[in-house]
Amino acid sequence: MQRQPLEPLLAQLEREQRRRSRRTVEGYARAGSHAELIIAGRRLVDFSSNDYLGLAGHPGPAAAMAQCAARTGAGSGASHLISGHGAEHDALEEALAAYTGRERALLFSTGYMANLGVMSALGGPGERVLLDRLSHASLIDGAKLSGARLRRFAHADVAAAERLLGTIGHPTAVLATDGVFSMDGDVAPLAALAQAARAHEAWFVVDDAHGLGVLGPTGRGALEAAGLSAEEVPVLVGTLGKAFGSFGAFVAGSAALIDLLVQKARPYVYTTALPQPVAAATRAALELAQREPWRRERALELTARFRAAAAAAGVPLSDSSTPIQPIPLGSAHAALEAQRAVADAGFWVVAIRAPTVPAGQERLRVTLTAAHTEAQVDALAETLGRACRFAGTACGAASP
Repeated sequence: MQRQPLEPLLAQLEREQRRRSRRTVEGYARAGSHAELIIAGRRLVDFSSNDYLGLAGHPGPAAAMAQCAARTGAGSGASHLISGHGAEHDALEEALAAYTGRERALLFSTGYMANLGVMSALGGPGERVLLDRLSHASLIDGAKLSGARLRRFAHADVAAAERLLGTIGHPTAVLATDGVFSMDGDVAPLAALAQAARAHEAWFVVDDAHGLGVLGPTGRGALEAAGLSAEEVPVLVGTLGKAFGSFGAFVAGSAALIDLLVQKARPYVYTTALPQPVAAATRAALELAQREPWRRERALELTARFRAAAAAAGVPLSDSSTPIQPIPLGSAHAALEAQRAVADAGFWVVAIRAPTVPAGQERLRVTLTAAHTEAQVDALAETLGRACRFAGTACGAASP
C-alpha cells in the first residue's frame, strides 16, 4: 500500500459497516468456565467461542500450566532448533501422534503458522495447489507463499476438484481443505477428495481445526468420522486452542513428513517455540478430552437441541450438524442489528461480515459447547427468533 492518510480508509470501512473493533473480556461469571463473560460490566452468555469441550477454563490444564511454569519459567526463550525445544514439547508431540494415529507430530505456535508451513513446504514453483473455495485464509496464504499456482474449486465440489487434478501438463502438488468449515459448520467430502488426491499422486492436506475433539466415535475428528486412515490423509493439521482449550497447533503425519517440515517450514524454523507451560496445559486437556467423552457428547446433544428449538422459533438454519451454526442475515447491517439485539438479551453472538464471508452472506455464527446449559440454549433460540423477525426478509436466505 502506497503511503497515504489512513483515516479515509478507516472511514470507508465504517461506511461499509466493515470496520471491526475489539471488546475486552473483563472476567468470567463462573469459576472454571468461560461460558459466561463479563463485558463492559455486563454478564453475557458466550455463544461465539470455539471452546467446544468447555476446557479453556477448566482448573486441570491451568494447574498443569502453573506447575510447569514453576519448573521451566514462562517462556521458551528461543526457536525449537536453537534451545527452545523442551521435554514438555516432546511429551505433547508424542501424545498428539498417538491421538491422531500417526507416526509423529510437530508443534507450531499457531494454526495459521502450521498451515503456512505445510503449504509452503509441500508446494513450489511450477506446481499447482488446489483448495476448496471456503478453505481457511491460512491455507490460501500458505499456497501463495509456496510460489505454486493457486487454483480454487467450488465449495465441496469433488467433480470440480477432479477436473483440475486431471488437467494435463499442470502437476498438482497439494489438494487441501478444511475438515469442518469454520463459518458454515459443514464437513468436507473427505473420502472422495482423498481418493481423488491419491489417484493423481497429490498430497492431501486436511485442516481439521474444528473437527478434532468433537467429531467421530471417539472425538478424533472429521477423518475418524469419515473412516479415513493416515495413508489416505497423509497430512493432518490441528489446532489446540479450540476443542482442547489451550493454544498452538500441530501437524501430524509420517516421520519423513515431519522431518521435512523441520527442515523447510519457515514458520517453524524462524519463530520462538511455544512456551512449555502451554504444552503442559494442552497435554492435560488432551487427557481430559479422552477421559471424559461426555463433553463431546454434550456439545453435540446441545447442538441438536439448538437446531430443533431454532427451527421452531423460525430461525433459518444451514445444513450443519456440528457445533458451528450459522444464522444467515444477508447484510452487514442486519447482522450487526441482530448482534445488538441478542446482546441486549444477554448473549454474546458475534456478527460475521465481509471479508471473512462474501458480501451478501453476512451472518451470526452460533457455537455450542459442553459448558452451556439447556436453558441457555433454549433462551438463545427464542431470542434469535425475535431478532430474525426484527431483521426482516434478509434473514430468510439459505446459507451457502
